[in-house]
Amino acid sequence: MSLASSGRRLGNEELQMMGLFENITKVPPKDCVVDTQYNRLIFVVDKGLAGLAVGKNGSKIRMLRDVFKRDVEVVEDGETIEELAKSTLYPAKIVQVEVKEEGGRKIVVARAAPGQLGIAIGRQGRNAYRAKLLLSRYFGISDLRVVEFNPGLAEPRNQP
Repeated sequence: MSLASSGRRLGNEELQMMGLFENITKVPPKDCVVDTQYNRLIFVVDKGLAGLAVGKNGSKIRMLRDVFKRDVEVVEDGETIEELAKSTLYPAKIVQVEVKEEGGRKIVVARAAPGQLGIAIGRQGRNAYRAKLLLSRYFGISDLRVVEFNPGLAEPRNQP
């Protein structure tokens, strides 16, 4: 999803932070989200460029953290709700993403692979909150629910 199509306008502060991010990482960011709840900056980059932006062993992220005096996270862009949900919940393995309508609200249900639920949600809900922020910003999602995928519930069972 491009910024132009998201209808978002960036302020001077975000544009300056994006410039610094690009100078340090050599990766042009597509967006910068200031997350005041967790005191962090979330930069969105093109697919395949997160590793380059993070740097070897996280060296560029540590440098950015020192410059901005807060946590810095990098997320790869996604063209669809499913792609962006998987990207924002990385490194957790998301098996399935479903969009539901409840009372006129769009709700995303992301199913994490068995044993991956804690990683998907993150410490104090950080990862789930990041995903909700970005999904809301780009796709107008009202809520995000992260649950563990249960293959036994994926298919209806015939009772004898």
